[in-house]
Amino acid sequence: MSFIDLILLALSLAMDCFSVSIVSGAILRSWQGKTIVRISFLFGFFQALMPLLGWLAVIHFAASLAIYGHWIAFAMLLFIGGKMIWEALHGDEETEAFHPHHLRTQLLLAVATSIDALAVGVSMAVTGYTSMGQLWWPLTVIGVVSLLMSLVGHKLGISFGKSIARRIQPELIGGIILVLLGVKILLT
Repeated sequence: MSFIDLILLALSLAMDCFSVSIVSGAILRSWQGKTIVRISFLFGFFQALMPLLGWLAVIHFAASLAIYGHWIAFAMLLFIGGKMIWEALHGDEETEAFHPHHLRTQLLLAVATSIDALAVGVSMAVTGYTSMGQLWWPLTVIGVVSLLMSLVGHKLGISFGKSIARRIQPELIGGIILVLLGVKILLT
């Protein structure tokens, strides 16, 4: 795989992280370094981890991953997005169960947005990547690009989210985006 192909692959995998980060930034409304760096790190980490897991699972679980991976991502995004929509419409401000500050939310989003990267690992296994030594560079590039795209997404969400948040509820829009991401994953 050429370097340009690798960057394009990493960018395509990072788009879900980028979209969710924009929403997260709009919800946070200010630069909260610890939270944003942790979310971005988790997005990058899981975007790099999932292809490795897909590569490792090819021998034993290739058929199951191909059949159920999209359903798992869809269910997680539907659950998170549905909860955000519910809370936005019903004013459940007490629990804030899916606020970007919560580690549980960050982990769920990181896993849900990276499940489609399992397929990348499966394709790597069947296209000639035969050792972990061959995977370190592609996985590093995927992780770093995802982390950087998440940081940029947060910055954009914070910058534009302040003016948008006065007119609409970012939690509602975020929930809708997550549900749509889940549907996209299910359909592809």
